Amino acid sequence: MTARKVPVIIDTDPGVDDVLAILLALASPELEILAYVVSFGNTDIHAAYENIYRLYQAVGRQIASHPEDKVRFPNFSPEVPPVLALGPHGPLEGGRHHAQYFHGRDGLGNVSQSHPDLNVHSEDRSSAFLANFSATTKSGVEVVLELLQSRPTRSITYIVLGPLTGLALLLREHGELVRENIGRVVIMGGALDVPGNATPVAEFNIYADAHAANEVFSFDTPARGLPLDRVVLLPLDITTVHEIPFPFYVKHIDPTFESTRNPSVASTKSPLVHFSSSFLERTREVMIEFGKDAMELHDIVAIWCALDNPPDPTDNGSDLPAMSPGWAVVKRKFAIERTGELTTGMMVIDRRDDPTAYAPGSNRAQVQSLLERYHQPHDLLESTALPAQVETEDLVCPTRTTLQDWRTVCGRDPRSRYTLCLLTKRVWGVDV
Repeated sequence: MTARKVPVIIDTDPGVDDVLAILLALASPELEILAYVVSFGNTDIHAAYENIYRLYQAVGRQIASHPEDKVRFPNFSPEVPPVLALGPHGPLEGGRHHAQYFHGRDGLGNVSQSHPDLNVHSEDRSSAFLANFSATTKSGVEVVLELLQSRPTRSITYIVLGPLTGLALLLREHGELVRENIGRVVIMGGALDVPGNATPVAEFNIYADAHAANEVFSFDTPARGLPLDRVVLLPLDITTVHEIPFPFYVKHIDPTFESTRNPSVASTKSPLVHFSSSFLERTREVMIEFGKDAMELHDIVAIWCALDNPPDPTDNGSDLPAMSPGWAVVKRKFAIERTGELTTGMMVIDRRDDPTAYAPGSNRAQVQSLLERYHQPHDLLESTALPAQVETEDLVCPTRTTLQDWRTVCGRDPRSRYTLCLLTKRVWGVDV
C-alpha cells in the first residue's frame, strides 16, 4: 500500500537556501506540494517570484538532458500542479528589510547578471510551466483559504521559510477557520539560546516582520495565534548545525566549483549542477567572509521536518505536537521584541520559569557533567542553557513557539549529517 503523501503549502521568499529547500521538496515523494506563496524577505517579492521560475527551468533542463532523472523529482510535473501566488510585499508595520547582502539583489547571488543563461524569458512563461505549477492572480491568503476549505480537516502542513507576514494576515482575516482546519505549521525562524543572524540577537525571518511573528505566536487565548500542539518552530539553535561544506560540494557534486572568480560553465556539467553552482558561487564568498567555508541549511531542515512529521488529524491529548521517532519537542516561554532600538525581532526568553535554563547559581559541577556527557564544547565559567543543537545519536529535535505563554520549539533534531546526505541524494542524485 502506498503511503499517504503530506499535503504542504510552502510560504517562501526564495533566496539561496529556500531554493535548495524547494528542490528537496520537489524530490521528496512523501510530499504533495499544493501551493507556493511567495513573500518579500531575502529579496523583493518580484525577484523572489522569478526564482520559482528559475528553479523549475533548471529541473526541466536536467530532465530533458537526463530523462532518467525524472523519477528523482516526483513533484516536478504532478497530476495536479501546485498554485503559485504572490504573498505580502512588506511587513505589517515598519520598514522593509531584505537580506540582499547575503542572497544578492536577485536572491540567487546575482545570477541574473553573472549567468544570464539561467534567466527565464517572458515568452516562455505562458505555456512552458503549465505542467509544473499554475500561476494565479489571487492573493496568497485567498489561495490558502481555498485549499484549507477543500481538503480534509487538519491534513495540510503549512511551511514558513520566510517572514511570517502572510500567515499573520491569514490569521487576522480567517483565524477561526485556520485554527480549525490547519494540520501543522512548521516555521523556520528565531534564535533562542544562540546569537541572531540579522542582528546580534535576532534571526532574519523574525526581524523582517516582528509584528507578524508576535501575532502568529500569540497563544495566550484560544482566539489568537495557533494551537500549540500544531506548531513546530525550528530556530537557529537547531538549524545552524546543519550545513553543506563547500569542500564537500566540490568533492561530491561539482569538482570545478570555486567562486565568482571562476564562474560555472554550463557546457561542462549537468543543468542542475550548473544551476546550483552558479548561485552558490557568491554565497561561498560571503560565508568565507563570515569565517567558514560552508553554507547553513536552515530552510532545508524545515522541509525535512515536514516530510518526516505529518500532521496528526486527531487530538493526541497533549499540548505538544506528535513527532516521529528521532524528533523531540520542548516548551519554551518567550515574547517577541517589536520596538527595541537594538533588539527588534529578539525572542526574549522568560528564564524565571524555564526548565531548560541554567541559572548562574546552579550546581556547576552537575551542569558541566551534562555538557561533557553530550560532547558539547564549553567554558569552565559558562552559564547558559544546554544548547539545542546537540549532536548525539539518541537526541531529537525539540520545538518552540513564541509569546506570552509556553510554546513548543524544536530544540534537537536527528543527526545533522543525515540532512546533508538526504539533500545530496535527492537533489543531485549522489550517494555519500
